[in-house]
Amino acid sequence: MASSSSASKHLLRRLLIARTFPRTSSSSSLLRPLPVLEASVSPSIGSDGTFLNSRISRHLDPSRSRAFFCSRPSEVEEAQGPTAMDYQSMMPEDEFHSLADDTIHDLQEKFEEYGDSLQIDGYDVDYGNHVLTLKLGNFGTYVINKQTPNRQIWVSSPVSGPSRFDWDLTTKAWVYRRTKANLLQLLREELEQLCGQQIDLS
Repeated sequence: MASSSSASKHLLRRLLIARTFPRTSSSSSLLRPLPVLEASVSPSIGSDGTFLNSRISRHLDPSRSRAFFCSRPSEVEEAQGPTAMDYQSMMPEDEFHSLADDTIHDLQEKFEEYGDSLQIDGYDVDYGNHVLTLKLGNFGTYVINKQTPNRQIWVSSPVSGPSRFDWDLTTKAWVYRRTKANLLQLLREELEQLCGQQIDLS
């Protein structure tokens, strides 16, 4: 009788423990934290300082996932930015003013002489604040001025649009680097095209 009572108590105790601390089911594995994904970007650099072709490598271990990769620079990243201005190699400022002023003042005189031989309504030549303006009536307006910080002569043309001319030591002339156009030659060709009469700007 005593052993039966003891067995009943032992069974009751096991039931209480089972209810208080239930066994973990196999589905509990779904509650485990997901593997951690780590990424690091470390582009490979060649001996010449340029980016090498990248590749993606992946290493997995039992507890976590790691992805190590380096991405190839995009075309935007590879594109070179504006070239830095080398102030040490620039023309001295006083020399620039002398060359630019001589060119602009000579153009002013040539434009005034040219206007005397033309019959164009609204033709006018004006110079002020270091800006030379040539008005051709319905044909449009030229604006010519110097840009000291860049050591350039800027031209706004009704035919070719804006241009920036640098002094070329080899040809001793103002040249637009993008098109290799000579300032005086460009103006002569465009004025003759617009006005239908030859002009000498040399």
